[in-house]
Amino acid sequence: MSGTHTTAPLTVLLGDYPHTRPLKDGTIPVEGVGCRYLESSPLPPAFARMVRELAYDICEMPMATYLQARDAGIPVTLLPAVLVGSTHHRSLTRLPEGPGTTPADLVGGRVGVRAYGQTTGLWVRGWLREEYGVRSCDVTWVTTEDVHVAQYVNPANVERSGAGRVVDLLRSHDVCAAVLGPKAIGGQGAGLVPLVADAESAGLAWAERHGTVPANHLLVVRDDVLRTRPDSVLNFYRALKKAIAQTAGERDGSPAGRAVTAGWSASLNACLEIAGRYALEQGLIGH
Repeated sequence: MSGTHTTAPLTVLLGDYPHTRPLKDGTIPVEGVGCRYLESSPLPPAFARMVRELAYDICEMPMATYLQARDAGIPVTLLPAVLVGSTHHRSLTRLPEGPGTTPADLVGGRVGVRAYGQTTGLWVRGWLREEYGVRSCDVTWVTTEDVHVAQYVNPANVERSGAGRVVDLLRSHDVCAAVLGPKAIGGQGAGLVPLVADAESAGLAWAERHGTVPANHLLVVRDDVLRTRPDSVLNFYRALKKAIAQTAGERDGSPAGRAVTAGWSASLNACLEIAGRYALEQGLIGH
């Protein structure tokens, strides 16, 4: 709990990051608001609970899930904060042994991804089309999980596998490449190599060209909470913004921390516009 309050606490679901810990441990209080910080390990099931059950007052949410939730009419509103984000040219991986598959070789091939609606996949498919002419419909996407938004139906070129992890698809040679998020790169993806030869430079070039860094996780609030408790939501946002500002140095070198920011900006506007365009191109949203 944080702050002096007389109303019911806000239920908040956030991942564990340098910029969220000061809120969770009370180092940075939320003025006049009690907050009950709930945990989910891993995080993705909580995202599904938010869009399917509106389970929390305020919730971290992946970019693609947010866009699909808005498209489906789910009553959540975006707050201008990026909690996780980075470039994603290194997120498209292959086994180190065997043929040196390149992005252009993926046409007609099979690529593993946790879910077709995973945000890392959204960004990877976006640069694949822009830089290599590989459209999402040119590839069969093999998934290990469902998308978060229940109303969404995967395209015909998406298959569901019984594999437990994306890396298992790669190691069993069911796919020729795999999309892995920032945390998975250093976990299940240890030892894999990017399909892009100089992935770091390619990612930085994308960011310079577009004037933004891809955001993976944003922040949303339930519409009814925003309507009935606007001051509480604003105070929570102000505390988070303060935490983000005070922990900037702790995110240096973090593969998921490059895009972390709070507040509307040209960069965030560009990020949302590009993600929306990618989502439309890939059939993740309908309009």
